[in-house]
Amino acid sequence: MPEARAGAIDILLLEDSDVDAELLAGHLAKADLEARITRVVDRRGFVAALEAGGHAILLADYALPNFDGLAALELARRRRPDLPVIFVSGVVGEEFATNALKLGASDYVVKRNLSRLPAAIERALAESHERAERRRAEEALRRLNATLEAQVEARTRERDRIWRLSRDLFAVGACDGRLLAVNPAWWRITGFEEDDLLSRGVEGLSHPDDRPAISAMLGALAAGEPIERFEGRLRRRDGAWLWVSWTAVAEGEVFYAVGRDITAEKLAAAELAQANASLKAEIVEREAIERTLRQMQRLEAIGQLTSGVAHDFNNLLTVILGNVGFLEEDTPPGPEAARTRRRLDHVRAAAERGARLTAQLLAFSRRQRLEPRPVDLNETVSSLRELLQSTMGGAIRLETVLNADLWPAMVDPTQIEMIILNLAINARDAMEVGGGLTVETGNVSLGAPVRPEEPSPGDYVALTVSDTGCGMTEDVLAKAFEPFFTTKGPGRGSGLGLAQVHGFAKQSGGGVRIDTRPGEGTSVKVYLPRAPVDQAAGGPPKPQACDPPGARLQARILLVDDDSAVRDVTSTILKDLGYAVVEAGSGGAALETLKAQRFDLLLVDYAMPGMNGMETAVAAHEIAPTMPVLFVTGYADLTALREVGEHRIVQKPFRDKELERKVRQVLGSGATANVVALPRRAAPGRLP
Repeated sequence: MPEARAGAIDILLLEDSDVDAELLAGHLAKADLEARITRVVDRRGFVAALEAGGHAILLADYALPNFDGLAALELARRRRPDLPVIFVSGVVGEEFATNALKLGASDYVVKRNLSRLPAAIERALAESHERAERRRAEEALRRLNATLEAQVEARTRERDRIWRLSRDLFAVGACDGRLLAVNPAWWRITGFEEDDLLSRGVEGLSHPDDRPAISAMLGALAAGEPIERFEGRLRRRDGAWLWVSWTAVAEGEVFYAVGRDITAEKLAAAELAQANASLKAEIVEREAIERTLRQMQRLEAIGQLTSGVAHDFNNLLTVILGNVGFLEEDTPPGPEAARTRRRLDHVRAAAERGARLTAQLLAFSRRQRLEPRPVDLNETVSSLRELLQSTMGGAIRLETVLNADLWPAMVDPTQIEMIILNLAINARDAMEVGGGLTVETGNVSLGAPVRPEEPSPGDYVALTVSDTGCGMTEDVLAKAFEPFFTTKGPGRGSGLGLAQVHGFAKQSGGGVRIDTRPGEGTSVKVYLPRAPVDQAAGGPPKPQACDPPGARLQARILLVDDDSAVRDVTSTILKDLGYAVVEAGSGGAALETLKAQRFDLLLVDYAMPGMNGMETAVAAHEIAPTMPVLFVTGYADLTALREVGEHRIVQKPFRDKELERKVRQVLGSGATANVVALPRRAAPGRLP
């Protein structure tokens, strides 16, 4: 074989016969078998050769002096178990050959047939090589098995550690919902003992609301579908519920599941959702506040503009109405002057209509003069019923709903009548034939306002005017209180009605709310402050005493107004009444005149450039402490003139002989003007 002929073969020869040894070597050489032979002849030499090693095969004779081949075989097996042994003997019996092979000999060759020896050697070496390779393979396999066993054991120990120590929930269960095994994390987290957990099963530990989904999950596992992520609630022993996220896979009738406690994540998500909802609500509230602020700023800007326009317009109307009065007095009676008187009537009517418009503008800007006192709104509505019915006509149904226990309202009685009429007319114009108008009174306690026109929290008397008309859209409602805004056709309204209602309610200390829906009607609620209990029983203020007959003939009046036309009209009216009048065009000029002359009354316009009326009055008091003061104004500054008193304020344009009446009251009372305690305005000049 190739392995045998790869090089010289080291042969250990146990032979005591020189002839046989040479014969054996000759046969090997004849067979081209290169060999290095080490010959020994006795036991001692044989043992020494075995210990020296390096031999590939042993050739041994059977019969030796004091030693035999079987003993040599036994020694070789003990010391060199891998060394192949071939017996070479002159006579080998069948029994010997059998025993030799049983004891591990590779072969035996009879000396008379040595030609067979080379082939036997090669075969023995080949078998020895195969055995060695097999032993090496077996040893490698044993080592591999040992390694695999160690790895399996290590992985088993690791799996057991994971099963015992993991904080996640491991479970083995049947697809019918029974739990077969659970790891220790279950009783650490839930508080239940293992037997209790296994007896309850999957559904017994689940939240009742989750059980339909649990049944569906078990059905999916039974059908071989894996569960990637299933979130459900797991009962604790103390009655609390844990949120667990499950992953599961089935193998036959058994499923394997891993659960992770996500309760903290759920709570965090809920808190985040709540925080987001709160933030969203805050954003919505902030946007509403910003819209309200913009609306208030716009209304305030419009109010400042309209109040300034109303002031200047009142000056013009004062001149127009004053001169109309003078022309009417100068027009002689008779048919030839009828045409002139008719034209003057037209001028007066137009001017008075303009005065009403300016009054509405002042009401919107909250700069009209009010005389609030406790008022029973039930009586007011009842007294207006006939007027309201005639205003509505026969095509509109009128109904009043009056609260029998109504609180008294602290309000100007004249202005509230105008407000009711304004609202009724607006409602009438919004309805078709057959509509209904309802005027209702009631007591309300309000919380925080929603819109800028609504009042602050508190107790109010509510006046509600409702109609069954066309209603308002959101766009119309947003502009409802702006002056000159109207949805009526040309010539059917000035757009000041709701603006006046809003201004009056706010100036009175209340507010307004509109509830409306397109096509279903509108309800306007005017909230008026509840009168204090100690004032509810009070009656109207007592009129001021008038001057005695002839007192005005000696009175001297210092008239101060920066508008020369208004000053001329006012001076003419006073002179016609019999008073001595000295005019001044500014506060400074009035003070210089006052230093040189004595006067019984200072009649001063409030809004003037340079030094306004209040500053002029305060400075005049230092010169003439006992001289009374009467203010004339196109509108009243509520802060500056709050403590002056209505009997010392005359509104432009002059109507119903108000100027004459209040001049007589102030002069006839004999009281001095209380101006010392009034604040001096830091910024002189005309109000905005």
